[in-house]
Amino acid sequence: MELNHERPRERLLRCGPTELGDEELIALVLGTGVRDHPARAVALELVRSAGGVGPLSRSSVRELAQITGIGSARAARVAAAFELGRRALDAVQHRETLGRAEDVFRCVKPRVAGLTQEVFISIGVDIRNGLLDIVEVARGTVLGVEVHPREVFRPLIRMAAAGGVLVHNHPSGDPTPSSEDLELTRRLREVGRVLGIPIIDHIVIGDNSFRSLAEWMGTEF
Repeated sequence: MELNHERPRERLLRCGPTELGDEELIALVLGTGVRDHPARAVALELVRSAGGVGPLSRSSVRELAQITGIGSARAARVAAAFELGRRALDAVQHRETLGRAEDVFRCVKPRVAGLTQEVFISIGVDIRNGLLDIVEVARGTVLGVEVHPREVFRPLIRMAAAGGVLVHNHPSGDPTPSSEDLELTRRLREVGRVLGIPIIDHIVIGDNSFRSLAEWMGTEF
């Protein structure tokens, strides 16, 4: 019986989850089978009794627990897995759009408000400028922050970003870009071209104000 349980796990490790059938994925969620009720057989019964994966995903814990071989613990695991999938899908479908510099400022301002040292942030966006993640990549002093391209692009690569937006703050409150800010932006944009992750903008945040380097540098950006 254990072999039947191991097969989906082995296929998952070898091929990835997209190559597994519905009952195999559900068997993995169920965990190790018990005597007379192997996980794969129980998974098949779950899908059959519900009338498919769609109806199964909407079943309550109480309804799932009534299936032979499930019980309350397994029913809770299945319900939790479907709920997690719904939340992940909802997060993708309702990503915040960062279409303008103002959107970036509004999104990041709470993270840097009141800080007495400079922080540098990488923001990943998808092909439609939907927010993927916000990652602080460096923290410095009141006078500046040292930034390495490797640290800037590592999270963007990890999240498979279609583009990146850079943000850092000026604790002085004046968001006017310095010559160092401009040079760093040029350097990071060049790295982005090589990596295929274009830098869309670099926002400098001050006290309730900001500057977009894309607008500041104009055609040079």
